[in-house]
Amino acid sequence: MKKRIIVGATGASGQPLLIKCLEIIRESEEFESYLIMTESARLTLESETTWKVEEVEALADHVLKPEEIGAGPASGSFQTAGMVIVPCSMKTIAGIHSGYAENLLLRAADVTIKEQRPLVLAAREAPLSPIHLRNLQELSMMPGVRIIPPMMTFYHCPESIDEMVYHLAAKLLEPFGIEAKEYRRWTGL
Repeated sequence: MKKRIIVGATGASGQPLLIKCLEIIRESEEFESYLIMTESARLTLESETTWKVEEVEALADHVLKPEEIGAGPASGSFQTAGMVIVPCSMKTIAGIHSGYAENLLLRAADVTIKEQRPLVLAAREAPLSPIHLRNLQELSMMPGVRIIPPMMTFYHCPESIDEMVYHLAAKLLEPFGIEAKEYRRWTGL
């Protein structure tokens, strides 16, 4: 049986990262993805990329709507390897931080925290306000929660934006044990 990974997407900027994460998960024989996209994510996707929502959904093994609050990921008995939210808006960060599980994406994150499974948040905002920083700091202290803002890196000498996106997506999936084929780790000077 494949390990399940929940992939959430919100309306923050960074939809190419979502696409690359789904592609990398698809390449792994050990994992299957459960995609939950908010309405804002759908709108942002079409403004940031040439992809259609249906094309992105086709990359996932399973697609769930945010209003499907009774779906599997809403329960701790639904075994998963964890959850990644990419990109993750500050609105979603605030909802997770406060336990405001008004939809399946927020409920799945809530369950992931309570079950102490890995929760990776690709937090997207700049500049960060004191409210954002407080929410992120308090979430980062919870077992299993990792805040991985999509920060550019240059040590792997990227030659294109696509290479940067790939590297960032690989970093987001690393906590689940997914080894992206082209991921170049730091090896020292």
